[in-house]
This record gives sequence, structure tokens and C-alpha cells, in this order.
Amino acid sequence: MSKAPYHKDFKLGVLGGGQLGRMMQQEAVNLDIKLSCIDPNPNAPCAHLVPEFVVGDFNDEETVYNFGKDKDLITVEIEHVSIPALKRLQSEGVHVYPQPELLEIVQDKGLQKEFYKDKGIPTAEFRLIQSKEDLKDHVDFLPFAQKLRKGGYDGKGVQIMRTEADFEKAFDAPSVLEKFVPFEKELAVIAARNTKGETTEFPAVELEFDPEANLVELLFAPAEISAEIERIARNIAKQTIESFGFVGILAVELFVNPNGDVFVNEVAPRPHNSGHHTIEANITSQYAQHLRCILGLPLGDTALSTPAAMVNLLGEVGFSGPVKYEGLEDALAESGVYIHLYGKTDTHPFRKMGHVTITTNEADSARRLAHQIKDTIKVKSE
Repeated sequence: MSKAPYHKDFKLGVLGGGQLGRMMQQEAVNLDIKLSCIDPNPNAPCAHLVPEFVVGDFNDEETVYNFGKDKDLITVEIEHVSIPALKRLQSEGVHVYPQPELLEIVQDKGLQKEFYKDKGIPTAEFRLIQSKEDLKDHVDFLPFAQKLRKGGYDGKGVQIMRTEADFEKAFDAPSVLEKFVPFEKELAVIAARNTKGETTEFPAVELEFDPEANLVELLFAPAEISAEIERIARNIAKQTIESFGFVGILAVELFVNPNGDVFVNEVAPRPHNSGHHTIEANITSQYAQHLRCILGLPLGDTALSTPAAMVNLLGEVGFSGPVKYEGLEDALAESGVYIHLYGKTDTHPFRKMGHVTITTNEADSARRLAHQIKDTIKVKSE
């Protein structure tokens, strides 16, 4: 790097100023690393917390280039950013982690799927189409999920196709058709790789999704799986991050089918919802680990310190506008409850407004308390 991480003039730029950047900033303070963030929203969660906040479009090449050209290191808290700008910055000596050429693959679910196939990483059978019209050629592949190749996130950009009648609601854009496979659990493993090529993984967690929004609603750590499934899941995550040659943390989302086969759904090249609990529940948090990776520092111990669960605080259906939280005091009256509100001023249905981590002595009690907290805290509008 042009300057050491602890040099007083060292500049670390983050593309995105949302809740992931906010939690990254809290770890950066511990290392006396000063973050600069860019986000199009002047009221983004990082806006009033980081030493430098720039209002700008992280998808615009010139905006990102101008933001990054005086930085020593650039990282991301969202993957939908300008790849051309990052490649220019990298060519001029700015360190960019994760690497732009890898972000380019992750941005495109079709390229992701082809990458897994080429590298022998287990994933569901898939086909690629260019438009809605092409669906008629894939009736034999039903049932499947249609996923937009670009732009989808948090359950957006996915349509379920069970019969030909569903084709009328299809996206008319380049897409991946992913074959439905029966699965018993959805897991996630966060892998980490630093600039020296050292790798490690966090223990697998189990995810439960809101069926309407297709968003993670609950997370349980440890996952209720056998030691063999845990080993396989972590090995797949390690294989994936090493195949990419990725620097940073990579959230690897996985399915487990009734036969015990484990395969990759997709990845996120940044801190992820499936790692929020690590702030309280693991020896090293995902945010601290990400900074260690991109700064070339030794990787932290990923072990789980205590059984835990996490509840996503999502905007209630039927409420939009200035946010109002109900039930916080009742939740905080419980032992082992840690509330994280993201500082978003307005809510709308299913918007991620915060999360709650629950730590207990036993996994079963963490699960029970998570369901209780989910019913206690409500995100509404004034």
C-alpha cells in the first residue's frame, strides 16, 4: 500500500454508506482507521458517522473515480458499483478489495453460475436466457426460479415459475433459470481471505426467510446440522473464495437437500446479513475480519463464543413514512438481547431497519427468544 494502515494520512474509501458501512465504521474506530463513504442518499446510515461522507452515485464512473483517486484503498459495502471506475483506480495504483474483476462476476448471476460450473463448485442446474420470449423453449425445465442476471438483491429480481401460466409475470431481461431442487435447510458460511492468501471461515448459520419478501427473517447459530454437513459447507465456502482469489469476506449462501448434498445458491462479496450476529456471538466479527483481510492483517479467530440467534427488523406491511419502533423496552428487558437500529429515518414494507442479536447458554433457548422478539418489536410509521 502507498501508506501503512496506521499512517495518519491513510485513506480508506467505502462505496456505499448503508448499515453495513455503519457497522464497518464501528470496527474501523477500534483500529483508528478513518473511513470515507460515498452514497447517493444524503441521509444514509453512515452520513453523520464517518469522518468524510460524499453524496454521489456509486454506479457512475466519473463520480467513483473522483471519489477514489486520493484514497489508498477502496472497498465496498454493496456490489452494484461502477466496475470501470474501480479498474481505472486499480490501474493507477489504488488498492481495490474485493478486486473489480471479481465484483464483475458477482454482479452478473449468469457469470456467477458459469464460474461455479467451471470450477467444480456444486450448484443447482441452470440455463441462461436473453428475454421473456425465450421461456417457451424451456418448458421442459419447469419448475424453476427466474433470476435477473443483474441488479437483483434482497429477494428482488426473482420470480418463481411452476407452470407455463407463470410465464406472463416473467422478467423480460437477461436471466438465469435455476432448477428447483428440494432442500431441507438454507445455510450461509462467511469465508475470509486476506492479501497474503490466508483463509478462514465462520461456522455455518441456518437461515429462515420471510415467504412473501424472500428476505432473511431469522438466523440461528450454530446451524442445526451434523458435523459432516458443517464440514462440507465450510469446505465449499473455502473452495469458492480460493477459486475466486478473492480478498475480503465472501458470504456463501447454501442449500442442503434431503440426501445431505450441499450446493451454492449465490454469494455476496461484502459483509452480509448472515454475519450480523458475529458482533456479539463470535470472537471476531465479520466487520473486523473484513478490515483485517483488506488491510493485510492476520485473520481473527472465527469461533462462536455463545449460541445465538438474529432477528431482522423489517418494516411492517401497511406502514410507510417516518419510522416508529414499538416494543424496544420489552425486548431490552430480556437478558442477552442486543438491538442494532440502522438510523434510517423512513420505513416501508420489508425495508431492513435494524436487527436484534440474542445470545444465550443454549441454542434452543436462543431460537425461542428470537421468535418472541420477532413478535415483540414492530417497525411502523408515525
